[in-house]
Amino acid sequence: MLGMIGALDIEVNDIIAKMENTEEKTISSIKFTSGTINGTQCVIAKCGIGKVNAAVCTQTMILEYRPDKIINTGIAGSTSDKTHIGSVVIADKVIQHDFDTTVLGDELGTLFLPDGTSVKYIPCDKELVSELKAICDTLNDIDFTVGTVATGDRFMGGGEERKYINTTFGAIACEMEGGSIGQVCFLNKVPFCILRSISDDSTSDEGADVEYSTFSKSAAQKAVEIITAKLNNK
Repeated sequence: MLGMIGALDIEVNDIIAKMENTEEKTISSIKFTSGTINGTQCVIAKCGIGKVNAAVCTQTMILEYRPDKIINTGIAGSTSDKTHIGSVVIADKVIQHDFDTTVLGDELGTLFLPDGTSVKYIPCDKELVSELKAICDTLNDIDFTVGTVATGDRFMGGGEERKYINTTFGAIACEMEGGSIGQVCFLNKVPFCILRSISDDSTSDEGADVEYSTFSKSAAQKAVEIITAKLNNK
């Protein structure tokens, strides 16, 4: 079974519309829709914005549906001149840029896990990354980049903030859920990947909030197109 998580209606509704034999279940105020797409068993949920919502959704999905792998799909903001509005980002690793215990001498972004170990960058599943890259190569008008995605509980509005995320973490995109989804999958040993389409640019003269409002829906469709192609190809 493939699990899919998005934060917004525009990131999940078109995928749900393609599902057959659907069943719905609401747990912790999150609606999970299971069914099939082209014969593939799937479950998808709109987690809501932010790391806690995303973590609750991911853990619940794993316990309730036991997916073989999870893809976080949706939109993101650019933090690099390699990514621009409409381009696609496939994460090869994720980091939580707002996890900060530097006052204790730790590196910014270092996470502390229940078993006493620590990790900074959480790697995405190499097989999923390769699959998504191969699909993007076959689709027309898909400009994609593979790299680090940075997550934090803050909408990054200014260009300087985004440059800081890029120079500090090497991130090519920022968003508010993927890093926590990655952490939960990492703890549960569930393969995962983050697939995002850029809705707001790091170098534009427009405000990020204006770009987000203008381009978020069309950007989300790029991710939906790739997910649909994956399910059609299995």
